[in-house]
Amino acid sequence: MKFTLSWLKDHLETEADVHQIAEAMTMAGLEVEEVLDPAAKLAPFTVAKIISAERHPNADRLQVCQVETVDGLKEIVCGAPNARAGLTTIYAPIGAYVPGLGVTLVEKPVRGVVSNGMLCSASELELADESDGIQELPPEIPVGTPVAGLFGAEPVIDFEVTPNRPDWLGVVGIARDLAAASVGRLKHFDIAVVRGAFPSPISVRLEATEMCPVFAGRVIRGVKNGPSPAWLQKRLTAIGLRSINRLVDVTNLIAYDRARPLHVYDVAKLDGAEIVVRAGRAAEEAERLVALDGKTYAADPSVCVVADAGGARAIGLGGVMGGETTGCDDDTTDVFLESAWFDPIVTAQTGRVLGIHSDAQYRFARGVDPVSVTPGLELATRLILDLCGGEPSEIVFVGEPPANPEPFAFDPAYVKRLTGMDLADDRIGTILGQLGFLVQAAPAGQAEPWIVTPPSWRRDVEGRADLVEEVARIEGFDNLPDVALPPVAIPAGGVLNPRQARVRTARRALASLGYAEAVTWSFTKQSTAALFGGGDERLVLENPIAADLDCMRPSALPNLIQAAARNAARGFADAALFEIGPIYLGDGPKDQRTVIAGLVAPHAARHWGGAGEEPLFALKGDLIAVLEEIGAPVASLQLAQGQNRDWWHPGRSARLQLGPKNVMVEFGELHPRILKALDADGPMLAFEIVLDNVPEPRGQKAKGRGPADLSSLMPLTRDFAFVVEDAKPVGDLVRAAAGADKTLIVDVRVFDIYRGKGVDDGFKSVALEVVIQPREATLAEAEIEALTAKVVAAVEKQGGKLRA
Repeated sequence: MKFTLSWLKDHLETEADVHQIAEAMTMAGLEVEEVLDPAAKLAPFTVAKIISAERHPNADRLQVCQVETVDGLKEIVCGAPNARAGLTTIYAPIGAYVPGLGVTLVEKPVRGVVSNGMLCSASELELADESDGIQELPPEIPVGTPVAGLFGAEPVIDFEVTPNRPDWLGVVGIARDLAAASVGRLKHFDIAVVRGAFPSPISVRLEATEMCPVFAGRVIRGVKNGPSPAWLQKRLTAIGLRSINRLVDVTNLIAYDRARPLHVYDVAKLDGAEIVVRAGRAAEEAERLVALDGKTYAADPSVCVVADAGGARAIGLGGVMGGETTGCDDDTTDVFLESAWFDPIVTAQTGRVLGIHSDAQYRFARGVDPVSVTPGLELATRLILDLCGGEPSEIVFVGEPPANPEPFAFDPAYVKRLTGMDLADDRIGTILGQLGFLVQAAPAGQAEPWIVTPPSWRRDVEGRADLVEEVARIEGFDNLPDVALPPVAIPAGGVLNPRQARVRTARRALASLGYAEAVTWSFTKQSTAALFGGGDERLVLENPIAADLDCMRPSALPNLIQAAARNAARGFADAALFEIGPIYLGDGPKDQRTVIAGLVAPHAARHWGGAGEEPLFALKGDLIAVLEEIGAPVASLQLAQGQNRDWWHPGRSARLQLGPKNVMVEFGELHPRILKALDADGPMLAFEIVLDNVPEPRGQKAKGRGPADLSSLMPLTRDFAFVVEDAKPVGDLVRAAAGADKTLIVDVRVFDIYRGKGVDDGFKSVALEVVIQPREATLAEAEIEALTAKVVAAVEKQGGKLRA
């Protein structure tokens, strides 16, 4: 929305300059974007007079002029056809920026003759759309007169109108708020009633009252259309509007002055004597309208249409734009002037559907004041009669405007309660009254002393908090009291219970190992749950969110398998995922466990170096690392093979347990049958830790790591090869060797398993590397031998025999 200072002063009596007005608007909540000052652009340009003009020696269409300027006599090369001796025109010196050309003048030869400036046209200074030559000014204007004063260039304020304030789309609405903010005094003008001289020959019929509840209009005959007077053209062009003709310019002026869109129809171009307001036609009989912008639009049933010929021909889009067929031109003599109220939602939807953003659509979509229907019509009639002459008919008024806003109770003390501003009741009442609110004393016995009725143009005000906001912004947000917030004690930080702490630790540990966390549903398909030992009817949902999520999951693995399969289908087959969440066992929804599940789909790109580390052992290493991080008793765990449930590969899976009744982890390769049922490509390896089965450290809470116990002595290693039965778990040998001397032995690693020549059938050779870390002094040979004997003895108790 743009307006000039002189336009504002038509409604506001004030001595404030444009910058003070902009500051006051900002403080009152109007978002000023910029102040455009064309006078600043025109500051370098002054009046000059051509003393002589001679043909350029090297160009037929150029003249070398001797020009009297504010800087003295200057020689200027000019190509305008009207450049002649004695002409008073506009002079631009070297260094001036010419806005219409977008160039800064420099001293340079023009066909061999140096031009010491420029003689300008109105279009080159953006004072007109086009020019035939340099500007011709009255000869009596003295040389050196600033051009800005001649053309009346004045600053323009451009601000953003919020959707809830359609009254700001008229200059009178801005003036009203500024007057309330004590920037000036609002001028009140009574709009005189223009009496009709004859009944209107054009009638109106409303068929779509939900789109247009009220419509008024009148015929004015005998008008003389043509170019608008200079004052009207200047007012419109100053804010970027193009002057069209007197009739159209009057409607544009009132739209910006009073936020009241209007439209004029050429009566001679109407078909019939009735205007019908209806909805657009259905898609199968869609009608097309050529609008005033020259574009063709199709009006469907969601669009409000103004029609003639008994409603058969569309002549306008209600609240948006008129049609080209009934537009006014210089030959127009009789007009029908329309002032209606169109539904904001319908108008906004029409603009979006058809892609039209006209001034009328912008205003009606935000909500034009319904009470302005008749006053706007009367004001436009008076202006048309003054500018075009003519004789008006009586007003045709059809329909019922929307009801005015409802009054509500208000206590002025609420202002201080919400804002802290300690204002007198009289001041609060004055502000509300200046903004157009009707303030009345409430009937005796009511809790709140006032009854406040919002004006018809303020339908956004619905309660007392809205009134407080109005008072605060007019009084000035910069006047809000500075009050320190009361001190608030810092609440104690939350304390995680052991399970929560373990979940956080596990999440960080798995992320550091390269796993990506997945968050999946706690449900799955019943047939999928059956593959993992679930699918019990007690776990089937009565109202599932989707058909394939109808059962509470017995394991987190099916969801991880399907997530990895989706990644593979999109070109990311080498997945490493984990999830921490609940599973539900066969005893019903209350039988819930928390699990830490991980899944690896080892599908790395082919490489000449080979497949690398065995994926199953790598998975086991990750699993042990996570268990150690969450404080599980890793050293006491038993490895059991061949006892996993049937969704695991029977020969490539195992479980970790604290005895047969406390199975803590199942891990290994998933069965190909399961993967095929879930449409996933193998191999896939996984583990699932039942967090509820991981015991907490006895007698003490879990603690963080203490200081590192580092020795200054070099460690040493000893290698052993033991022959054991093929079915013997290697982990039993590792634990036995590590337990031979827990003070000196810091690590035991398996580096080879051999079956073949030299080893009996049904047996295997397991090679162990034992890492020994001296603590206080370097170990003597005898001490090392004694430690070696302990290792051999410990492993022999597990059935191992030292290989010769």
